[in-house]
Parts: sequence; C-alpha cells; structure tokens
Amino acid sequence: MRWSTTSRGAHLPFHDALPQWAMNTEGDLCVTSVHRMGAGVEQSSVFHLQGDRVDPAVLKAREDLLGTTSATSLVYAALDGWRRQMVEQGKQLLDDLLDLVAEVRTAIRAIPGLSVMGAAEFPGVYEFDPLKIVVDVSGAGISGYQAADRLRARQRVTVGLSDHRRVVAGCTVADSARTGEILVRALTAVASAGLPRPSTVDLPDPAELELETAMLPRDAFFGPAEQVPVERAAGRVAAEMVTPYPPGAPALVPGEVITRPVLDYLRSGLAAGMQIPDPADPTLDTVRVVARAG
Repeated sequence: MRWSTTSRGAHLPFHDALPQWAMNTEGDLCVTSVHRMGAGVEQSSVFHLQGDRVDPAVLKAREDLLGTTSATSLVYAALDGWRRQMVEQGKQLLDDLLDLVAEVRTAIRAIPGLSVMGAAEFPGVYEFDPLKIVVDVSGAGISGYQAADRLRARQRVTVGLSDHRRVVAGCTVADSARTGEILVRALTAVASAGLPRPSTVDLPDPAELELETAMLPRDAFFGPAEQVPVERAAGRVAAEMVTPYPPGAPALVPGEVITRPVLDYLRSGLAAGMQIPDPADPTLDTVRVVARAG
C-alpha cells in the first residue's frame, strides 16, 4: 500500500507549479490537514482514498475508534467552503500567491544576517514547495527559538516552526502584499534586535535518533513506571512520549531504549528554548521509564 501524510499539502492539487499531491502519484491513501495550508479551522483533517486496496468500510470503522460523535458543523462548513473556492478560483489565487512569495523571499534575502533556503540549498530534492519560507537566522547570531519568541512577543507574528537556527513561515491564499510586508518588517526588526547569543543545542547524528525498541509501546506506556533522575535514565526503557514541538516528531517513544545523545539533545534544546509539551516532568530533570521487576 502506498500511504502518505500530506499534512501541509492541502494546496498541492490546485497548481502545476507546486509539488505533486499524493493522490496524483498513485497513492492509495493520504491524510491532509486543511487547517495548515488551506483555509479550514483547526482539526480540519481529511482522508483521501482511491483504488481498491483499502476497504473504505474498514477505514471508516477504524477512524470511528478515534473520531468524535459530536463533530462541529464549523469544521465541515469551512472544509466545504474552502474546497469550492479552490476548485473555482484556486489556480488564480495560487498564481498571485506564488508571485507574492517570490517577492517576499527576495526581500528577506536582503536583510543582513538572514538567508532564505530554497531549492538550491537542498541538492537532490525532487520537488520543492516555495510557499514554505524557511529562514536561517543563525547569521544574525540568534536561534530560531529566539526569533520565534521575539516575533510573537514584539511583532505579533507567529511562525509555523522554529529550531536551533531556523524559522518557517507558511504562506497561504489568505496572504496578501500587506501580510508579506508585515513578515519582512518583523524579520528585519528581529535580525537587528541585538538578542543575546543563544545556548548551544547538542544535535545528535541522525542515526543516533533511531532508537532500539525493547517493548511494545502500549506495554511500556500502560505498565508499571517510575520517574528517575535524567542522569540515570540512559539505558532505561521510556514509558512516555517526549516530543519537540514543532514539528511534533517524537524523540522518545514508549518502549524505546533511552540513550545519552538523545537526552543531551532534549535537555540542551529545552535550555535553548525548545518546546517539549508532553513529558510528565516538563523540566526534564526526571524521565518516566518502565519500572524494573523486583
């Protein structure tokens, strides 16, 4: 089965200059979060299904295990209204947006200390979505965490993602020359704000993020557990999820064997401004692990 989670790709089917959508690449099933790059309200995610390899009745039954029986009409109305708008006007709206984003990218590149990542910075990438403006702020001597906090607190601009050196602004058909100017002006102010030099994040090698699974996640999560000091957590089996957000990709999953590089990454990231919403101890002074027998 070909499966895709195009959570930020609701706009992709409506313009040929954008990357291909999963359903146009012979995907059997994908999930699209319309509240991200579309105009849906929060929680507006939908399944797309084609072909005969996934039984729609089985898919519906499994979705019913997690879905609410009291769905809000606002979600459905927003989904249907946006779908109709894009079918009727999507090509022109995206034409205008692509022109706007090209201008915004050029303006941001002119800000001292900032660089905008594009297709040239990702050699070997098959397709690139220009509507995601990835801005590297490290040349200004600040972190993406600092930039995101400053943008929100002083400029009233919220970005979609930040990490130790980048922020990401997602542009949609709701944007205009005015919002583009606001973004450029806000980034200019942040780059010249004279913020203190950020803490260093101990980034592990990508292979070090692929942890050994010692137990089934449900057994680790629901079984006996204890909080142990972080200094004694390496080598133990995680009993909780620990997820830097955004983007929301777990660094630790219940059942995985905890390693020192991952702990160093999470602790140093937290000190630098990383958001980690799900551990039992939000300070990560302790970690929830599977209790040892006896």
